[in-house]
Amino acid sequence: MPATLTLLRIKDLALVEELEWQMGPGFIAITGETGAGKSIIIGALQLLLGERADKSLIRTGADLCTVEAVFSGNDLQKLNPQLIEAGVEPCDNDLIIKRSFSATGGTRQFINGSPTTLSILKKLGDELVDLHGPHDHQSLLSPETQLSLLDSFARAEDQLEQYRKHYRQLQMLLAEHAALDTAETAREQELDLLRHQITEIKSANLVADEEEEIEKRYILASNSKRLIELASAIANKLSEVDDSVLSQLAETQRLLRELEKIDSSIAQYSSAHAASVVELSEIARALSAYAERLDLDPEQLAALEQRVSLFETLKRKYGGSIAEVIGLGERAAERMRKIEGRDTELERLAKEIENIRAQMNRLGEALRKLRAKAAPKLSENIRRNSRDLGFRQSEFEAKLSALEEPRPNGFDSVELLFSPNPGEPLKPLRAIASSGEISRLMLAIKSALAAHDAIPLLVFDEIDTNVGGEIAHAVGAKMQTLGRGHQVICITHLPQVAATASSHFVVTKDVMRGRTFSNLHEVAGKARQEEIARMLGGKSESALKHAASLLKQLT
Repeated sequence: MPATLTLLRIKDLALVEELEWQMGPGFIAITGETGAGKSIIIGALQLLLGERADKSLIRTGADLCTVEAVFSGNDLQKLNPQLIEAGVEPCDNDLIIKRSFSATGGTRQFINGSPTTLSILKKLGDELVDLHGPHDHQSLLSPETQLSLLDSFARAEDQLEQYRKHYRQLQMLLAEHAALDTAETAREQELDLLRHQITEIKSANLVADEEEEIEKRYILASNSKRLIELASAIANKLSEVDDSVLSQLAETQRLLRELEKIDSSIAQYSSAHAASVVELSEIARALSAYAERLDLDPEQLAALEQRVSLFETLKRKYGGSIAEVIGLGERAAERMRKIEGRDTELERLAKEIENIRAQMNRLGEALRKLRAKAAPKLSENIRRNSRDLGFRQSEFEAKLSALEEPRPNGFDSVELLFSPNPGEPLKPLRAIASSGEISRLMLAIKSALAAHDAIPLLVFDEIDTNVGGEIAHAVGAKMQTLGRGHQVICITHLPQVAATASSHFVVTKDVMRGRTFSNLHEVAGKARQEEIARMLGGKSESALKHAASLLKQLT
């Protein structure tokens, strides 16, 4: 079953306090008076497609805005590899996208309950929804968009990606070749610098983990005199002088033993005292030995000081740690080997460039053939659809031209040319002044691409602006046709378009308790007839009859 948007929930977005919209397949029309809040529906979809969240959109008095969409259909399973790669729970028949953002600026987004990023949301949105607004025709005028339309019609996306991969690889190789093939003077200057760096680092005989050990030894050596003084003073106080701590403790030990003879309960204190005397004796001996071990060797101190200074100099010049200095030395040696072996490396790169360029050229030529084959078919398809939309004697051509140099998108450029009237020359789309004509052409192009387009949901936001009369009927019929192969949502102000929809929803604006609320509800039967009549200009008897006649076209 083709995928469709089945549910859209909106909470605290602009004038919407809470809205739950359930919809079916086919062509869905949304109407309502100006300012009722129709654009909020589009805004909610744009948020779900990864567009920027503006906290000013949060309903006054609320702290958090939440939008949620449910897509359903077997076709969604084709997205599972993409979902799994993004660390998201795969789907069977339902895909749930949810996004919330707060007044403090925080934003969160989820796919099937799994947290995700805006970039993943945008990528997924490109697979699910194609949204066109009244200003999107500007993008249709760009050469990049026109080439993309042709590639989509030609189903050339995979071939284009392969070409781009080789194009990027070729550019990297050319840059590497140019960097190596520098002027001789610059080459010699770089070699001199590299030799100096390598010699300085190599002569230091660095070991990655020696810095910490040298630092410890230097601190001890530079403070050895004071350390000897302190250790000797403590040892003397403990045992060397006449009134040393140990000699005084010997007297207290004698007194404790005498006390113990009278009161045996003192034995525990006597034992503890004796143990303390033993420990202090050990400390005195250890400190005396420690003082004797310390060597006041000026040469050793100078050597350590020089080593520490060398470390600091090298780190200041080449990196924040000795490991980084060693790494730079290794890279400098590798770079010098490459420069000294420049001719060999240049020859290797030249062969690789030749090989990649040949592969890229084959891919570019294959891409050109696909485009050349598709261009007249696309032209005829758009011509046929544009005639359905009122351009009865129009001409259209997707003109393919060869570029002088390969570009990221291939060897070709395309220019969409159009002539609305017989006898007039074909002109680029950018020369068309009427926004109404551009809007109809956009619809003709989307209709031409529909059979080649795997995107399930097409959304049109007032694309029928500046259109009326018989053309409005044609636009409605075209939307109805699109709705047979896609789910189509169209915000429209034209009764002729709304009347052809398979389902019709109306956005209303109400004021309650001093607050404004936008709501959405489905209309059918008499209610739909009255809405079509309103769009025709009122609810007079003639407007109601006209509305009824428009609705009969649906059946």
